Amino acid sequence: MPRRREIAKRVILPDPKYKNILVAKFVNNLLKEGKKSIAESILYGAFDLIEKKAKESPVELFERAVNNVKPVIEVKSRRVGGSTYQVPTEVAASRRVALAIRWIISNAKDRAEKTMREKLAGEFIDAANNRGGSIKKRESVHKMAEANKAFAHYRF
Repeated sequence: MPRRREIAKRVILPDPKYKNILVAKFVNNLLKEGKKSIAESILYGAFDLIEKKAKESPVELFERAVNNVKPVIEVKSRRVGGSTYQVPTEVAASRRVALAIRWIISNAKDRAEKTMREKLAGEFIDAANNRGGSIKKRESVHKMAEANKAFAHYRF
């Protein structure tokens, strides 16, 4: 948090194929070592698989999956008088998207399918249908916040 001025958010351009900013953000999170074209080919390949499997628009399914995974509330550690409390706090909109994307990618990597395209497609389909590892992660975060509701008065 700077003292002088607010730092301007970087503008993310929509991806070239689907003209969607959320897809562009996902590609940026998926890439490794700056290899954006490979990340795009993986995601677009996953979208092709989704189109074959789910028989619906891959971008709509992708957006539904991300919306289903977005957390509403999370816990943050707060130190009060020598003891640390897990304080439930509401998640900002930009962080919701970032967490959802991160959880989808990490859970896709842990899946049993062979290629990353298949893993991503499977995770998107599962998340869109409210099941899968990323949904489980969101539920565990919400459960943790619910369990620590008593410490909400320590909110930042």
